[in-house]
Amino acid sequence: MNRGFFSKISDVRAQLISQRLMSEHERRLIELCSIPINSALFALNSSFQGLNEKEAEERLDEYGPNELSHLRRLGFWADIYRRIKSPLIIQLLIIAVVSALIGEIKSTGIVSAMIFLSIGLSYILDKRSSKAVEALGKRVQSRSYVIRDGKGKEVKISEIVPGDIVILQTGSVIPADLRIISAKDFFVSESALTGESLPLEKSAVNTTEPVQSALELPNACFLGTSVTSGVARGLVVNTGERTLFGAIAERLSEDREETSFDKGIRSFTWLMVRFMVVMVFIVFFIVGFTKGNWVDALLFGLSVAVGLTPEMLPTIVTVNLAKGALNMAKKKVIVKSLPSIQNFGAIDTLCTDKTGTLTQDKVVLERHVDILGHTSEDVLNYAYLNSYFQTGLRNLIDRAVIEYADLDAEQNCKLIDELPFDFQRRRMSIVVDYEGDHVLICKGAVEEIYACCSSYQIGEEIYPLIDMIRFDLFEEVERLNRDGFRVLGIAYREFPRTKTVFSVDDEKDLILLGYIAFFDPPKVYASEAIGLLKKAGVDVKVLTGDNGFVTEKICRDVGIHVTRIVTGSELSEMSGEEFSRAIEENNVFVKLTPLQKEKIVAELRKNGHIVGFMGDGINDAPAMKAADVGISVDSAVDVAKESADIILLEKSLLVLEEGIMEGRRIFANMLKYIRMAASSNFGNMFSVLGASYILPFLPMRPVQILMNNLLYDFSQTGIPMDNVDEELISRPVKWNVENIKRFMLFIGPISSLFDYLTFGLMWFVFKCNAFVTEEISLVEKGMLEKLFQTGWFVESLLTQTMIVHVIRTRRIPFIESRASLHMTVTTLLIMLIGAWLPYSPFAVHLGMVPLPALYWVWIIAFLIAYAVLTSIVKNWFFKRFGGD
Repeated sequence: MNRGFFSKISDVRAQLISQRLMSEHERRLIELCSIPINSALFALNSSFQGLNEKEAEERLDEYGPNELSHLRRLGFWADIYRRIKSPLIIQLLIIAVVSALIGEIKSTGIVSAMIFLSIGLSYILDKRSSKAVEALGKRVQSRSYVIRDGKGKEVKISEIVPGDIVILQTGSVIPADLRIISAKDFFVSESALTGESLPLEKSAVNTTEPVQSALELPNACFLGTSVTSGVARGLVVNTGERTLFGAIAERLSEDREETSFDKGIRSFTWLMVRFMVVMVFIVFFIVGFTKGNWVDALLFGLSVAVGLTPEMLPTIVTVNLAKGALNMAKKKVIVKSLPSIQNFGAIDTLCTDKTGTLTQDKVVLERHVDILGHTSEDVLNYAYLNSYFQTGLRNLIDRAVIEYADLDAEQNCKLIDELPFDFQRRRMSIVVDYEGDHVLICKGAVEEIYACCSSYQIGEEIYPLIDMIRFDLFEEVERLNRDGFRVLGIAYREFPRTKTVFSVDDEKDLILLGYIAFFDPPKVYASEAIGLLKKAGVDVKVLTGDNGFVTEKICRDVGIHVTRIVTGSELSEMSGEEFSRAIEENNVFVKLTPLQKEKIVAELRKNGHIVGFMGDGINDAPAMKAADVGISVDSAVDVAKESADIILLEKSLLVLEEGIMEGRRIFANMLKYIRMAASSNFGNMFSVLGASYILPFLPMRPVQILMNNLLYDFSQTGIPMDNVDEELISRPVKWNVENIKRFMLFIGPISSLFDYLTFGLMWFVFKCNAFVTEEISLVEKGMLEKLFQTGWFVESLLTQTMIVHVIRTRRIPFIESRASLHMTVTTLLIMLIGAWLPYSPFAVHLGMVPLPALYWVWIIAFLIAYAVLTSIVKNWFFKRFGGD
């Protein structure tokens, strides 16, 4: 792999340019990797024997523990304060305080209970999700081996200090940024930091060429990466927040941007608050001036405020989200932040890394061909012998070759000698006794293999390799590279059996046999998942640090139509307008830095998209935090998991698609409550406004308004468990407060229409107008007042409880779409309670009286007419304005 690959991360330094201290640490690492090993040891006052315990303790005090800063977590009271700051909660708190000051203890208790349940329930459910995430456990080992006082010793990673000599072997996690001082067959996976799936070879050789980023250093390793094969020792240079890993982690301590869900809730809440404030003042002054009792006017106004406040919104939202979190947990998805579930469902653009998401995150031998591109068993056999007989630690390439074929190498061959891999030659050779000769088989980078060859083989024929045809022979290599493969050359040379000792000088005049090609294969279900996401209206964009050839092949394999591949360097040269247009028009971006990934996500959100970002490395963490929904896996690095809102126990796009659909169901149910609450409250209070002015008494007592509101709220607790029509979740659904406002203005007056019909029914049919037209006693007036108030209480409760079955679907209610059993039971139960209350022992306390039998005939007719009219208007509304 070309070392220049790492230049794609060099822009990481740009995001830290204002942090002079951090850039100095990176420069320090580059300097120590550019000088001889002894000089580097001297610069850090260390030696091959390592530090002694006293020196280590002193440096631990000086540099601090080798730990990263995690995202700030709110304490209990800070968390509660954050929840109390919600406009809805503030509004209810004001109502509770004023109610208490004027002695209305019942009202104060009811409103306080609503506040307590809303805050307490959301806090408990959020904490449960956080604990579930913490229970996943850490994926970075907590201990490492160092040399102290000349002896190997196991210490906590947090106790490692600059100057320590660290012992690294297969499976080790690199515990700090360090300079390699010795290495043998040493390969490191930097996918957590760069996104590159293939391991990279590291050596102790000094860096002689100038570099723009520490990530270009072939003799440096970085915190958070891991050893895939080989052994090495490293001199620790930077620890903790001074590492490159720590530099990106530090960005995550900044406050997160407001998400789509937050904006939607805030916008709707302030809409209702403004509406409530205006209506309450109007009602307060109307009742005060017309009735002459300002204390009653204040109490009535506060009751109207409660009636207008969608106080169940936090509870309905939390219960919806909590139910979704439990459902998603069954599908191996852990929700860290409950509001992210709705954002999950609203995603219209999913940005994902390639490695491990679209691919299996492993190296697989895919092709073994001769120089013309034809499959060759000779190439496979020779590659197998080379990988099988090499005595060093087998890297991923060797293991992939051995897993691909199952040849009985020991029976046919015997190892004679070996020329191990080194960074200058970029190849390795073994010599075997094979078919009567000692055969040197060489495997390595194509360019280096070519340099050693003087001929090439096609079939059984061998031809001289002259300069004129070298370019033509490269065509197959270029074709494989374009197809996304990593290509190695295979060559050989036969020697007589009398020669038993070999050296690098024997790696000449080789015969070029062919190539072996490797790649990270696509996941089995990736293509199916991409199709489902496309069907669900989610646009998939691939953001990777890998090269364009590899990415294009994977995209083709999984069914992603590539419009154009845009590189990180191209993006960096674009103007703001060109950048915005490029990320909208294209769907594959390669060789990106972490900052560029973050910038793409931010620009997509700026353009109005709801963006999800899926990644698992430190290089993905800033973009995950910038997205509406950050998605990671339980095997991700800790910083990535800290940044995520959603953690997958399986790194699968199929799981993502299921999660997105679950999020849409949840949002669809929340919209049912919001539309219902907005339109119903608007209609009821419009009725209150007119009745307060026209009637000689209050249209409903404050305690009746609160009871009506409480019972109605309880009827809505079935919404989170309600069924959702498929057409409601077929496309991404976003917050549209203007649409909700229009729905309120069209549907609300229908409710008010039937309220006024009820007023007429009670006033004229049941003779409540005798209150002003006849000379009757105060007791009789009181009974007529109670009859009117009871009649409207029952009609108001029954109509707004029943109508949710109409509003919950765009189909014909009760016939083409039915509510869930839970919702049906809760609404029916509340309607029965509402009908029972005037005849119950509680009637006296609520100021109610029994209703005449004829009343129920009228109410049944009103309910049927209300359902039919609302259904007609609703269908017209959605055809005219849409459902978003």
